[in-house]
Amino acid sequence: MGEIERIEDQLRRSFEGEAWHGPSVLEALEKVTAEKAAARPLAQAHTIWEVVLHIGATQELALRRVQGDSTPLSPEQDWPSVADTGEEAWLSSLTALKCSYSELCQALSQVSDSLLERAILPGHSSLYVTLHGLVQHNLYHAGQIALLKKA
Repeated sequence: MGEIERIEDQLRRSFEGEAWHGPSVLEALEKVTAEKAAARPLAQAHTIWEVVLHIGATQELALRRVQGDSTPLSPEQDWPSVADTGEEAWLSSLTALKCSYSELCQALSQVSDSLLERAILPGHSSLYVTLHGLVQHNLYHAGQIALLKKA
C-alpha cells in the first residue's frame, strides 16, 4: 500500500467510520433530524447544519486544490448560512456532503505518491500536509457534532 492509499484510508475512517477515537462524521450525523441540525443549543456555537455545510465546503476546497485551482473560499462559502430548515433541505445538505467526499476520493485515486510533497499551490503546504489536515478537520468537527447532539 502506497502513502496516498494510507491517507485515503485515514480520510475514509474520519468521514465514514472505523476511526479509533470515536464516531466519524457520518456516524456522528446518524439520527440527526433537520430540527436537531438547525438547533443552536450553545448561543456562540455553530449549528450541526452549519458544521455540515462547512465540512462540505472544505472538502470542495481540497478537491479544487488537488486539481490546481487556487480560488479561496469566501467567508460565506466557508461557513454558509442555512435558509431553509426543512427536512428535505437537510437531506439535500447531507447528500451534497457525501457527494463532495466522493468527488474528492475519486480525484485522490488518481494522485501518485510522488505528488504528495509538492505544494498544493505556490506558497502553500504540501498535498501530504493538506490531506492530513483534512482528516484532522473531519475528526474535529465530528467531535463538535457529537457534543452539539448532546447539548
